[in-house]
Amino acid sequence: MATLLKNISTVVTFNNHDEILSNTDILLEENQISSIGKNLKAPTGSKIIDCTNLIALPGFVNTHHHLYQTLFRGIQEVQEKPLFPWLIGLYEFWKHLTPEAIYYGAMVGFSELLRTGCTTTMDHHYVFPEGKPGTLIDEQIKAASEIGIRFHATRGSMSLGKSVGGLPPDSVVQKEEVILEDSERLINTYHDNRRFSMQKIALAPCSPFSVTKELMTETRKLARKKEVMLHTHLAETLDEEKFCLEKFGRRPVELMADLGWTGPDVWFAHVIHINKEEMKMLDGAGVAHCPSSNMKLSSGICPTSELLDAGVKLSIAVDGSASNDGSNMWEEVRRAYLLNHLKYGSNGLNAYQVLRMATRGGAEVLNRNDIGILQEGMAADIVLFDLNDIAYAGSHDPLVSLVTCGNTSLVKMTLVNGKVVVKDGELLTIDTDKMREKAHKTATGLVEYQRQHG
Repeated sequence: MATLLKNISTVVTFNNHDEILSNTDILLEENQISSIGKNLKAPTGSKIIDCTNLIALPGFVNTHHHLYQTLFRGIQEVQEKPLFPWLIGLYEFWKHLTPEAIYYGAMVGFSELLRTGCTTTMDHHYVFPEGKPGTLIDEQIKAASEIGIRFHATRGSMSLGKSVGGLPPDSVVQKEEVILEDSERLINTYHDNRRFSMQKIALAPCSPFSVTKELMTETRKLARKKEVMLHTHLAETLDEEKFCLEKFGRRPVELMADLGWTGPDVWFAHVIHINKEEMKMLDGAGVAHCPSSNMKLSSGICPTSELLDAGVKLSIAVDGSASNDGSNMWEEVRRAYLLNHLKYGSNGLNAYQVLRMATRGGAEVLNRNDIGILQEGMAADIVLFDLNDIAYAGSHDPLVSLVTCGNTSLVKMTLVNGKVVVKDGELLTIDTDKMREKAHKTATGLVEYQRQHG
């Protein structure tokens, strides 16, 4: 069935001409945009949605997350620590993860993302506790399908346990042959490379301080053989830089280049501690900027303007909820704007540029040419915003309003693949009250078990 979004006040296309259209209709047929223009005629039987006084953008694309972490927010023991001690403390809780916890953690994260304007997300899952089923990513894919979000699942991994010089405890790392075997299984079972695909797989060793160089190399070979993307954390903290220099004699970006981990089929999370020569070494790789996480963990400020000036593909991401405390894409857009201006002052990015990072920028980082732009033939992933609240009174530009104003991050409507999944801030695909109860019960059980039994 066709859907006509009628009389949208402002349509921000992010197309190659940077068009911003006024009083415009968008006609959706099945899962794609079939027409954009004024006074469009809807086919007989179409669903017509009045969008008077609303703003339409492509759906936000979240390029870095750890969904299971939604169940571990606000743990006082680790809440205020920087990255390395934060990780060491949380691994003690994460070693008890179950498939049920993975499912509910994903549902919580997906719910927050969809309600705040995100239509495509990835997840970086790398914790596979000893003695637990290895099919944890399967649970995320199941949750994504049920809730209706476009999903890039990455098969993360850790092989370098504490006993051999790594950061994580041995109980959450895996043998490299197990990692590679499961990586291939997930690609063969779930990866869909067709246009408008709702699920893709990428391979994502956790970080230079939790995997071996051999695993990085073998993972790269497998990914390129199977034509899937590669992802990892990179240049997030000075501790990481020190670790890489001491263990490998190379800075993090130099290490990635040595391992063949650069190019357009690679994207990295964070990338804070990088110089201009290293930006060139990325060789087409993308970056996921995680504003809230970087602030909370005092990791530093991503050099966003310099990365863009260097031609690096740049996107915005929420990161894991335990390092952020919310999977709120609209808020990440605001904080990306503010952090950029904190670093660059009046030479910082404008509202349009930051919103482009969160939409088309995310699509480019994930190597997708079917999302992130509102034009004919693109995916029907659209978010509608209502700026008619008093919190926006006195603001004279809708894009500046989106980025700097407002007392809420809940959107008016989210459409994914042509289907309305959020209306007036409420999810239509699941019962969020029941989901919250089940997720919170699961989370409480995991945390209390660790506190009692260690």
